[in-house]
Amino acid sequence: MTEKLSIKKKLMYGVGDIGFSLTSTILGVYFLFFMIEVVGLRPGIAAIPILIGKIWDFVNDPIFGHISDRTRSRWGRRRPYLLFGALPLAFTFTMLWYKPGFETTTALVAYYSVAYIIFEASATMLYMPYFALTPELTSDYDERTSLTSYRMFFSILGSLLAFTVPAIIVGEFVPENASKVLLMGAVFGLVSALPMFLTFFGTEEREDLVDIDKPTIMESIRSVWKNVPFRYGLGIFLATWISVDILQSSLLFYVKFVVQREEQNEIIMAMIFVIAMFALPIWNWVSNRWSKRYAYMIGIAFWAVVQMVLITMTPTTPLALILILCALAGIGVSAAHVLPWAILPDAIEWYEYKTGERHEGMFYSITTLARKITSAGTVPLIGVVLELTGYQPNLAVQSAEAVRGIKMVIGPVPAVLLCVGIFIAYKYPLDRDDFLSIVEKIKERRAS
Repeated sequence: MTEKLSIKKKLMYGVGDIGFSLTSTILGVYFLFFMIEVVGLRPGIAAIPILIGKIWDFVNDPIFGHISDRTRSRWGRRRPYLLFGALPLAFTFTMLWYKPGFETTTALVAYYSVAYIIFEASATMLYMPYFALTPELTSDYDERTSLTSYRMFFSILGSLLAFTVPAIIVGEFVPENASKVLLMGAVFGLVSALPMFLTFFGTEEREDLVDIDKPTIMESIRSVWKNVPFRYGLGIFLATWISVDILQSSLLFYVKFVVQREEQNEIIMAMIFVIAMFALPIWNWVSNRWSKRYAYMIGIAFWAVVQMVLITMTPTTPLALILILCALAGIGVSAAHVLPWAILPDAIEWYEYKTGERHEGMFYSITTLARKITSAGTVPLIGVVLELTGYQPNLAVQSAEAVRGIKMVIGPVPAVLLCVGIFIAYKYPLDRDDFLSIVEKIKERRAS
């Protein structure tokens, strides 16, 4: 099977990510906001269902990754889940946005905790096999960056739609609009499910990888620790995407209460994500010219600086200046989307070279699990920060202390995390020449 992929195949693979981007971004941006402003839970209490749902994934992700690695079917190891898991994703996502008529806080927390657990199980059954397809479609160093760029185009498009369209459907997130919120959840649940069928029919798995191994779950878990490039790649990924998670969950609060531009929310979000989509070829070019890690270091350093500048904005700042900074942030967001995901697959070949085994499903399950473990603490922490700094639901203007709390989680916190990612990328041990040498030796070994 050729390592070069057609544009059609890249598009059919990439379009699948729009569903994951829509659901994860809408949850990240609106779910905490929904539970505080529409359901009426206190910020600290509203963080509990998110925490419980993510703790469930500590078990959920490795199990599905292991099952995916051991699956054998006429459609391959990964693709059957895309076919049969799409509709459960749509239904369980809709459940999250229903406001039950419960009177007690305990009952509301119980409902949203259970709904979150069921949704995460359905989503994991889809995205774990989907992510594991990346190294199986091609082992070419630059083709993986290109494939990831196509995927991230749809991911960023999904983020753009997730930031803007819900507000158009719902209007204002207030208790009176609970039915509109449910409609929004149903619409995006269905839209998120449909691309899975395109990816199922538009891709094919490499037959030479199907029978390489059938590892036990403990062997798969141990393989993660033994994989040195994967540990570095995971560090890069976590430092970047924890920052993304924090910014997603706090951006609405920033727009509404720091710069007080809620009426321009859609144009602000559009500026970030439209620029991010068009900036993807920049990072593909930089990666091809030098390497993925150098491209990452440049892009993320740029983004960290922009985040620090954003906290200097006030309600009197001209909209044009805010939009310029959002456009600059979009360039960094683009690098954050494509490069960590492009770095991770290369560790698969490193481990196969060392051991003769491949554990794509487990590696990607540990990646998403690690992200959820960290976000289980960081994202709910936003609710705690808001509570401690005196944030009050359903107010047009927040106190100066609450505004400072929002600025802290929009600027210094993600900037420090991004700098950690840059340092890890500097130490990353697997560069282009090393990877190309490994791939050639693997091909020789398979041929013999």
